[in-house]
This record gives sequence, C-alpha cells and structure tokens, in this order.
Amino acid sequence: MAWNEPGGGNGSWNRGGRQQPDLEDLVRDTLQKIFGVFGGGGGGRSVRRGLIWFLVAVIALWALTGLYRVDEAERAVVLRFGEYSSTRGAGLRWHLPWPIESVEKVNVAEVNNFSQKTRMLTADENIVVVDLVVQYQRSDPVQFLFQVRDAEDTLGDVSESAIREIIGKNEMDYILGEGRSEIAERTEDLIQQTLDDYRAGIGITQVNLRDANYPQQVEEAVQDAIKAREDKERLAFEAQAYANDVVPRARGEAARRLQDAEGYKAQVIADAEGEAQRFEQVLVEYRKAPQVTRERLYIEALEGFYGGASKVLLEAEGSGNLLYLPVDQLIRRGTASDSERSSSAASAQGSAAQERGRSRGGPGS
Repeated sequence: MAWNEPGGGNGSWNRGGRQQPDLEDLVRDTLQKIFGVFGGGGGGRSVRRGLIWFLVAVIALWALTGLYRVDEAERAVVLRFGEYSSTRGAGLRWHLPWPIESVEKVNVAEVNNFSQKTRMLTADENIVVVDLVVQYQRSDPVQFLFQVRDAEDTLGDVSESAIREIIGKNEMDYILGEGRSEIAERTEDLIQQTLDDYRAGIGITQVNLRDANYPQQVEEAVQDAIKAREDKERLAFEAQAYANDVVPRARGEAARRLQDAEGYKAQVIADAEGEAQRFEQVLVEYRKAPQVTRERLYIEALEGFYGGASKVLLEAEGSGNLLYLPVDQLIRRGTASDSERSSSAASAQGSAAQERGRSRGGPGS
C-alpha cells in the first residue's frame, strides 16, 4: 500500500482534517527552484543539468578547501582519518579536504623559552631558590605531536626533575659561586637525554641558570657564613704569602750552611792528610837522627808558642840577669827589617840551645 493511501486522496493525505502537500512534489518543486538559476526553464533536462553544475561547484569548492601554504620555518604533518600520513615541506600544498585529511603545522625553526623558578635542597641540606631558563626547538614535528600527550608540559616536568637532581648533588657554596655554568651544562645534557628517551621531538638549544640564591629568611645567617668564608680565604692567602717569604730564605740558609759544612769538612780532611804526611816525613828523619829531630821539634814548638807573644825572654847561662827584647816595637817596623831580626833571634835561640846541649853532654860535645 502506498504511503499516501491513508489520506484517501491523490497526492495528499489528511491528518486532522488538514490537507498536506505530496512529499515528492515538495522535493521536485524545491529542486526546480534551486536549479532554475542554472537551467532557466522548468523541464527535466534543465533540472538535471542544473544539478550537475551544482554538484560540480560543490566539489570544486570542497577541493579548494584542501589548499594550504607552508612557510620556510614550518613543517606540515598530514593526517588521514586522524592517522599520520606524511610530512610536507615549505611551499603551496594540497591535501584531501576534510573529513578525509587534515593538516597540523609545526614551526621547527622558532626558539622558544621556558622559565621555571623553584626551591630545592642542596647536598649539604641547604635551601636555594633556582631560576632556570630553558630554550628549545620543536626538532621533530611527528614526535612532538604524537609521541607524548603534551610535549611542552613534559618539558616542564623533565626540566624540574633534572635541575633538582643536579642541585641535590652539589653544595650551596659551589652552586652560588663558580659552579653555575657547569650546573647549567649538566642540566642541559640531562634534559636532552630524558627527552630523547621519551621521543618528545624537542631539541634543547641552551639552559641558563639565571639566578641561584638563598631564601630571604636566611639572608643574615648566610651573610655571616659568606663573611667567615672570605676571612678564611684571606687568612689562607696571608699564610701562603708568609710561607712563600720564609721558606725560600730558610732553604737558602740551609743550603749555605751545608756548603759551609762541606767546605769545613774538606779543610779538616786536607789538614789531617797534610799533618799525617808531615808526621810520616818527620818519622823518617827521626829514625835517621832521633836526638836532632827531638831538638828540632822542641824548638819548633817553642817558636809556635812564643811566636804570638809581644815579649821575648832569653836566659843567659852563668848570669843572673834577664835580657829583654822589645819585639813588639820591632814588629811595627818594615817587613824586611822584621824578617831579618826574626832570623837573628832564631839563630841566637838555636845557638843558645846548642850551648845548653853541649854543657849537658848531649850530641856533639
């Protein structure tokens, strides 16, 4: 039974006593009104022609929505039904329009900044406030879009974890002083390594430790500690300067005394060897003439003993008088006269000794 039979009429049906138009006639009239713009007349051929032109126009407009442009700094990621299809470079591009394909553009040349400021504990259990700045690029657009849920949020979490790990392994003095640049480099390496493990598609260009300081609540105590550290360094420098002054002089004095000792040692050894050689020579002569040698040694001993005296006493045998010679005045005269008088005195002493030897019955009597 046809759909319009309950109405009891041709081309219409009645609901509640009201006449409704036939659905086919309504559709036909609508199409004729729409395509009348293209076909002009109301015939079936004009309607079909207008429908064809309308469909062509709709398809053309739909196809034009697939045109897009990619800048030099961008990469276009084409998705087909939500799944990755391809990556396009710079230029005028076209993709199958929605809902078949869509495009996500990612700027791979732009350098972005990410800043983070937080408190953390050092290795010596002190609290420092660290202000970290991370500069990064979206190096891989596919990984950036699909490997993690939110790559930039992941970067924030990874950066905080990395700086906490590095700060926790160093002491506060090192962090606040000469260790800033090294901490930034180690943090950059750790962040990049973690992002590579996650395949987040982000490349770190630079990490700056913009500020690392202690909290204001402990400022006074930290200032005292810094002053004590500076005093320690100053005293250490002064002690080092004093050591640099004293130690070389002490070493020089020690070297000089060693050289003096070596010289004294050489002199004593030479004197001892000379005395030994002289004793051996005297021994040879003593064996030849013991009495004469003894007399000679005795005279030499007297010469050595009285040689530095300013007065000379001569004993004349058979007389109670003592002869006094002013030798000190004679020494003040010229060298030649002194030498002659010394020889004369020595000859007189030798003669006196020989006379004493003859009187006592010695050799030659």
